[in-house]
Amino acid sequence: MKEEFEPKRENPAEPYPQESQKAARTRLIHGVGRTRKWDYDHHVVPPMTSSATFRLDSARRGAQGFVEFGHLSPDSQERGPIYIYDRLDEPTCGMLEEILAVAERSECAVCFASGMAAISAALGILAPSGRHIVSHRTLYGCTYSLMTNWLPRNHVDSSFVNLVETGSLTNAVLPNTRVVYFETPVNPDMQLIDIAAVRREVDMINKTRREEERIWIVVDNTFASPFCQRPIALGADVVVESLTKAIGGFGTDLGGVVCGPRSLHDPLVLYRKDFGGCLSPKSAWPPLVYGLPSLAARMANYQKSAHHIARFLEGHVKVEMVRYPGLSSFPQFELAKAQMTDESGHFSPGSMIYFQLRQASPMDNPGERLIDWIAQNSYCITLAVSLGQIKTLIECPYTMTHAALPPERKADDGLAPGGIRLSVGLEDWHDLTSELAAALKAI
Repeated sequence: MKEEFEPKRENPAEPYPQESQKAARTRLIHGVGRTRKWDYDHHVVPPMTSSATFRLDSARRGAQGFVEFGHLSPDSQERGPIYIYDRLDEPTCGMLEEILAVAERSECAVCFASGMAAISAALGILAPSGRHIVSHRTLYGCTYSLMTNWLPRNHVDSSFVNLVETGSLTNAVLPNTRVVYFETPVNPDMQLIDIAAVRREVDMINKTRREEERIWIVVDNTFASPFCQRPIALGADVVVESLTKAIGGFGTDLGGVVCGPRSLHDPLVLYRKDFGGCLSPKSAWPPLVYGLPSLAARMANYQKSAHHIARFLEGHVKVEMVRYPGLSSFPQFELAKAQMTDESGHFSPGSMIYFQLRQASPMDNPGERLIDWIAQNSYCITLAVSLGQIKTLIECPYTMTHAALPPERKADDGLAPGGIRLSVGLEDWHDLTSELAAALKAI
C-alpha cells in the first residue's frame, strides 16, 4: 500500500533530471539534488548539524572511516562519507562544499575556518619547504604578512612583481618556483590581471618541467565572487576565496574555501585536519542557506548601484581618480569586459570601487577627513572593513586592511594615504550618493 504514495524515479541513483544543465544561479538555490552528504532528503532547507562527534555502528565501521578519510575514492563518493568527528568532516560543510564546486566550476571544494586559513592551506600543500612563490606585488595585508613573516620560517620565499606587465612573471620564476599567486581584481586598487595571459606564460614554463615540478596558478577571487568571474574556467588551477565576503553576504560568519582539481582534495582535508582550521557547521550553514542562494540577486543589484556611484564620483570636482571596472574610463576596461562576466556572458564588473581625493597640499589627507565625517554622520555608509555585504562599507586601506605593507611598498604600488575603498551594498543608490555628496561638501 505504501508504494502507491511514493512515485519512483527511473533511476534513483542518478541526479535530478537535467540538474547539471540548469543555470548556476538556480543550482546555488537548490543545491546538489541527490547529495550523499546527508542521510535525509526531505528537508526543504538544508539542516545544520550540532554534534562534535558521530555515533558509529561498529568498530569495523569506525576503522573503515579512518582509513577512507583523506583518500577519496569513487566508491566512497557514491555511498557517502563515514562521519567520525567534526574536525575531519561533517554534513553541513560537506553540502556547502558541493555547491561551491558548482559555483566555481571546480572538481572539488574544501572549506576552512577563514579566508586566510584557506590561503594558508593552498600555499601549504602547493609550496612546501624549500619552494618559491611568485606573487603580484599588491596583496591584501594579511596575505602579504603570511608570505613575508611566516612562510619564510618554513623556508618558503616569495618574490613580488607586477603581473600586469607582460614578461614580469617569466623573469621572476626560479627553478624551485611552484606557485604563481594573485588577486584579480586586486585589493584595493582594482587592477586586473589577465588570467589567460598568465596561463599561457606558465604553460610555456611547465613544458620544460617534470609534473612534480609544475607551477600552479592560484587566484584569490574574493573581490569578484563566482558570480562575476570564474578563474578556473579562465585558466587558473586553484581558487581561494573568503566566504565571509560576497558569498556569505550578510557579515555574520567567517569562512574560506579552496577550489581546484580532485587531486588536491585529499591533501587539503588532511592539512585541515592537522592544522585544525575547520569550518564549523554553524558557520557553514549561513552561506549554504542564505549566502549562495542569494548571491546572484545580490551581486546583480550591488553592481547596478556601484555603476551609478562610480559615475557620480568620477564627475565630482574633489575626486582625483576613480577605479571601477564598469567605467569606460577604467584603464583595463577591455580586459574587464572579457574576464568579468556572469555565467550568461553579461559584463559583471562587481561592487568594489577605489577612489582618491584631490589634495590641497602634499601633507593634506582629505580621504581621512572624508572617512571620519562618514563615521560620525552617515546613516547608510558604514566605516568598517570587509566587503560584499548587504550594507555599504567604506575604509582606508593604507592604514587599515593594508597596514602590514611597508610604506615604501605602498608607495611603489600606488596606494596613497587618502585612498578609499568602497564596497557597495543593497541600499538605494540615491541615498548612497546623497551621503557621499554631503561628505565631500563637508571636507
